[in-house]
Amino acid sequence: MSSAARLVAGRVPGADGGPEPAGHPHGVRATARIRAAHNGRVTTLPQLRSDGPFHLRRMRTDGNAARVGIIGAMSAPLGGDRLTLDITAEDRAELEVTTAAATLALRGPTTDAATYDVRLTAGEHAHLRWLPQPLISAAGSNLRQTYTVELAATSRFVLREEQLLGRADEEPGHLVSRILVHRAGRPLLDQHTAYGAPEPGWDGPAVLNGHRAVGQLLVVDPRLDVPRDPVLLGRGTKAGGAVLAPLAGGPALLATAVAPTSSTLRELLDEAHAHALTH
Repeated sequence: MSSAARLVAGRVPGADGGPEPAGHPHGVRATARIRAAHNGRVTTLPQLRSDGPFHLRRMRTDGNAARVGIIGAMSAPLGGDRLTLDITAEDRAELEVTTAAATLALRGPTTDAATYDVRLTAGEHAHLRWLPQPLISAAGSNLRQTYTVELAATSRFVLREEQLLGRADEEPGHLVSRILVHRAGRPLLDQHTAYGAPEPGWDGPAVLNGHRAVGQLLVVDPRLDVPRDPVLLGRGTKAGGAVLAPLAGGPALLATAVAPTSSTLRELLDEAHAHALTH
């Protein structure tokens, strides 16, 4: 964590290893950056810049790819935080980014929404995978999360998003999420979701039908440029389900899943991923 972020936030590590809020109304401003490049043999990481709650760590991999784990250095996001992850896989680079633990959105010292912006860029013939652990929307939290994705025509890309609405026996906070994807400079996907009060009907039969785990899986790959029909996945209404469907703007498949638990949601998204790559 940078000293500037610590001073702006007014948050210091607590007894459990995480920070305690000190009541500063403005929250943390932090931007962490990851840049992967291909040197002709393997993928390297010429930029790995930690900031605020994001501690970036190189992870061991087999083969020529690079893998980065994000470790939470403080409790975030809280109300009023402005957090950004900027991740780039340059031409021919292969990069996977994950998180060490779930991201927990909590009530902050201000009722202002926290923002969590993830910017993902993949160059020509690059392969970028964003595979974080779930985001938990705790009671009283207020979070606006945005994915902004820029893909070259020949790049491959995987995005997995898992959201848990509330902890055990509690209502969720207010969670607004947007996924905006451009491929070769043209729009591929612009999806907006919103859960928790004051959103109307978010928990109704036409949306979540009482489920508390929801997720997306986006796979973009030039090899998917073949006709595909939508596929229903899952075991039934009570156990949740998923739909895997092609996108009109390019060689891409989007799975949307709802489930009663995080483990069932992960199973559905894993099934969707396997189906996307093998059928």
